[in-house]
Amino acid sequence: MMKFAPVAMAAVLSLAGCAHAPQAVRPTPAPVAAPAPTAPAGPAADDNLNAVAWAQDASEHDFIYVQTYRDATDRLLRAKNDAGWDALPKADRATHPSLKGLKPAVILDIDETVLDNSPYQARLIRSGGEFNEAEWAAWCKEAIARPMPGALAFTKFAADHGIAVFYISNRAKDLQDATLANLRSAGFPVAGTSSFLGLGTFVEGCEQVGSEKSCRRQRVAKDYRVLMQFGDQISDFTDVPGNTAEGRAKAMAPYTDWIGTRWFVLPNPTYGAWESALFDNDFSLPRAERRQKKIDALKVN
Repeated sequence: MMKFAPVAMAAVLSLAGCAHAPQAVRPTPAPVAAPAPTAPAGPAADDNLNAVAWAQDASEHDFIYVQTYRDATDRLLRAKNDAGWDALPKADRATHPSLKGLKPAVILDIDETVLDNSPYQARLIRSGGEFNEAEWAAWCKEAIARPMPGALAFTKFAADHGIAVFYISNRAKDLQDATLANLRSAGFPVAGTSSFLGLGTFVEGCEQVGSEKSCRRQRVAKDYRVLMQFGDQISDFTDVPGNTAEGRAKAMAPYTDWIGTRWFVLPNPTYGAWESALFDNDFSLPRAERRQKKIDALKVN
């Protein structure tokens, strides 16, 4: 029998032990995440983006305007031939109640009713800004706003049939020349400077409150029987004493049967009194607070 020296035997046993010892497991390094792409610099997201994009690019927007003005055209001559037909609210007609001998007319708002100002709104979105009078006046003076679909054909039809066309707008009176130039260049019938009744127009015996249009409608009522009115705001048709949801509904309640026959309402999701009513008409609130109030007003059921 072979004999091993003690040292050699210890080495063999040591190697045999190593052969069966568990190997230490090194943890797999966690994958390193790629850095997130840096967002390009630019204005913050704007709540008006979809509304302006819809106004500029949706065929449905244009079809609503064409449909509205086409329907009004189909009804216009019947209204003209009905001696008792009048589209002024009672308060505005009360100053000149008799329709006898009055010439026929139609009243239209301008902005988002006959002229498209969506490029101005698009500029605000791109710049991250908000409406301000100076930039608005500068836009108006460019006099490049395009006609709304259907508006040109309707107003020309009215003028061709002896119906006066009045534009009652809350553009300031000092924008008259630029506005008339824009209307004329777009092809709208403009009989003269009296066709435009802007904010600040003096009407004898009538005190204008804020931007209400009642005094200016009364001025037209003196000599004309108004066959139809067109606008994108309730205040284009009648005064709204309190700009709340309840006040707006109350102002329209006596005239809901006139919608689509004497009064033609056009869509404007980009701005208007409907929006300011959601934050209590308080434009002094920071933009974020106004936005939160609109979110709070959303109905989820």
